[in-house]
Amino acid sequence: MDALLHKFYLAFKNLDADTMIECYHDDILFKDPAFGVLKAERAKNMWRMLCNTQKGKDFKVSYSNIKTNNEKGYANWQAEYLFSKTGRRVINSISSEFQFKDGLIIKHTDSFDLHNWAKQAFGFKGWLIGNTSFFENKLQKQTNKILDIFESKNI
Repeated sequence: MDALLHKFYLAFKNLDADTMIECYHDDILFKDPAFGVLKAERAKNMWRMLCNTQKGKDFKVSYSNIKTNNEKGYANWQAEYLFSKTGRRVINSISSEFQFKDGLIIKHTDSFDLHNWAKQAFGFKGWLIGNTSFFENKLQKQTNKILDIFESKNI
């Protein structure tokens, strides 16, 4: 399963959503602080949207510490980019956990310090409220609204 996660992250480095999605089971369950829980096609569309919006921009992904067995996997990765809403540089370090089924990723959970991300993305305002459930809920509503718009235009 190591090869599957290397394929996934190498595709992400190259902003190749189609190859990333090949690594996902049809019943994929994705979860992270920014989007909340996404299932099946919606999770796949999130990667399509993210890869599409970052093409031609100063976006970098690196990954390390891939560890797997037949059932579970772990990895660390880092994204560097300009947050489009504020133009501020963000360096986000993420820990990922995976579960596998039929040789594919069936569950993908990304964890990161949302408060640290908010400070980078929004400055003082992010420092002030970035560690609150209010902020997390508002962020998830906004990211899902953006995903809704992407899906309505591209599906």
